Parts: sequence; C-alpha cells; structure tokens
Amino acid sequence: MRVALVHDHLAQDGGAELVLRVLQELYPDAPTFTLVYDERHANPAFRGKDIRTSFLQSLPLGRRKYQWFLSLMPIAVESYDVMDYDVVISSTASFAKGVITRPDTLHLCYCHTPTRYLWSDTHSYLQEFPTNRVIKSILPLFLSRIRQWDRLAADRVDTFVANSKPVQRRIAKYYRRDSTVIYPPVDTSRFAIASHPESYYLMGGRLVPYKRFDLSIRAFNKLGIPLKIFGVGPEYTFLKNLAAKNVELLGKVSEEDRATLYARAVGFINPQEEDFGITAIESMASGRPVIAYGRGGALETVIEGVTGTFFHQPTWESLADAIIRFQPERFSPPAIREHALRFDTQRFQERFQSFVSTTWESFRKDHDL
Repeated sequence: MRVALVHDHLAQDGGAELVLRVLQELYPDAPTFTLVYDERHANPAFRGKDIRTSFLQSLPLGRRKYQWFLSLMPIAVESYDVMDYDVVISSTASFAKGVITRPDTLHLCYCHTPTRYLWSDTHSYLQEFPTNRVIKSILPLFLSRIRQWDRLAADRVDTFVANSKPVQRRIAKYYRRDSTVIYPPVDTSRFAIASHPESYYLMGGRLVPYKRFDLSIRAFNKLGIPLKIFGVGPEYTFLKNLAAKNVELLGKVSEEDRATLYARAVGFINPQEEDFGITAIESMASGRPVIAYGRGGALETVIEGVTGTFFHQPTWESLADAIIRFQPERFSPPAIREHALRFDTQRFQERFQSFVSTTWESFRKDHDL
C-alpha cells in the first residue's frame, strides 16, 4: 500500500501540524505534499522529511506571505502529482482535500474543520482581514468563487474523518458527507504532575482573534490575578498593549518550558470555542484543571467538577465570575491526568491505522482491486 500525505501548508506550528507529524511516523515512507514550507516557522521535526511543495514556494514572497495567493491555492493543490499512490491521506482545514487522485486511489481526509473563512467564520474573517476598504468590498465575491470550489473539492474525498463531533456536524452541514470521529493525538508522556502549583493561571496557543486571548486578558486585568500566556501570532502586539502588569506574554517557549508552565499553573484558561482543543488536554495531562467556554470541543474533553469547569457566556465578566468561584483544591491531579490519557498519541495511532487498513480493504473490494 503506497501512501502519500497532503497538508495545507507548513508555515506555522499548531494542532494540525502535530497530527501531520504523527501521520509521518505512521507512514515514514510517505512524501508530504504541501503548498509552502517555511522552515523558520514550521516545527523542526519536519526538517529532513520528504516535503514536496507547490509552485507557490518559488513565487516572490510565496513562503512569507502565502496568504496573498489565496486565489492560486486551489490550482496549486490540483497540481500535485499523486498518481503513483494507492492511498492519499489529506490533513486539512482548507484546501488539501482538493487533491486530484486516480479512480482506484483511496482518498481519506482527516478534517480539522471545513474551511473556517469560507463557511462558519466567513463574516468575522471579512471584518478582521488586514487590508483596505476597496479590497474588503470585493473580497466577498472572491470568497464566493472559492467557496464553490471548496464544496466541489469535498466530493473528491472518499472517506472523511473528523477530529471532533462539532467538526463532524459541520462536515455534514457544509459538505453533506458522513464522517468518523477520531480525536487528535496528544503526546501526554511529555507532561507530568508537579508537587505544588504556583499562583498563576495559564493559557496559550496561536495568538489569533478567534482564540479570544483578549477576553481572558480583560478578565485578568480586572481581577489582578497573575496570568501567563505562551505563543506567537498576529495578535501579539495588540494583546501586549492590552495586558496589565499582572498579565505576562511569554512569546514562543520550548516544549520543556511549556510542560513546566502547565504543571505549575493553578489552572488553564480556554475561553474560545475550539473544534477540539489540544492545549486543554496538555494541561489535563499535567494534572491541572481547565476553565473552558462551554461550547465546542471542550464539551467532549472537559468533565465538569472532575477535570475542570465551564463558563457559559463569551464575555470577560462570565469568565471572571468562573475564576472567582473556581476552587482548584477540589480537583484530583491524578484523576485529571488519567482522563487525559484517553487522548494519547498511541491511542490515536492504533485507531487511525486500523481505520485506514479497514477502509482500504473495503475500498479494494468495492473497486475489484
């Protein structure tokens, strides 16, 4: 069974890239096709891998400003030559599912979400898009054409795998397709329980608007309680200016430092509606409870009163109230960590590899291969 991997782009280091790293471990001989590969911002684990980029890589500013070439991305994905492979696995939150395969090739798509800025978040994306008014006025027409392509591209997938139940529902709504939920992998072995936490709360990830770092900062500004934030992204300067003295933006931290931050925090703040939420699992793998917005993937990973608690309005006031009422001493770190082990990398590998093998055998029979 010859396997090829297809990923949207390697120009950042997030949850989707973590999934790709595990897929590369499962299928070490498989090349990875991607729009662009920027070694400066991608995880060092990708260095030395068989990474095959599109023509966008060689365009002026293609790596640094790949977002500017949105209109060319569908063409770039369709240019990948995967005709020598029996199974193509796309890992995508946007365009990778549009790869063109042979009729007798199984295309299995691990979908992190239907493209946010085309479907569920299109209006907020237009408001936040960093450009002038003229371009913003014509962008909806532009996105409409790409939305049509995206819907048709979903029909090229033979089997969808969703990373959570909210994503499964979105796949059904926007693509009219069934899917199987397999939760993303979390390397729980990198995290451990500390003997005594310190006095700060923690949050982290890519500093982008939908993750609502601003909401948390406003809550902690009012409360005066220490908050540490790890991560980089386009919101860094805005958030830095918004933060009071008790809120510390740490920027990019090493994996070792991040594990220490988790273990010594009072608790982890998850104020956004996530599709799944890997950082919350990492906190729980460290035995630390989570205060989460009660929507989306958090409802599948956080157990009220056992591994954390919820707030139910997307406002800083609702979060602040939850923090005031929070009693971390009532939570058992060993019980929290035990729950997190359900999402361990090994479990993902076993289930995903079994799913691919079973699906491939069924596909072969259906196609008389």
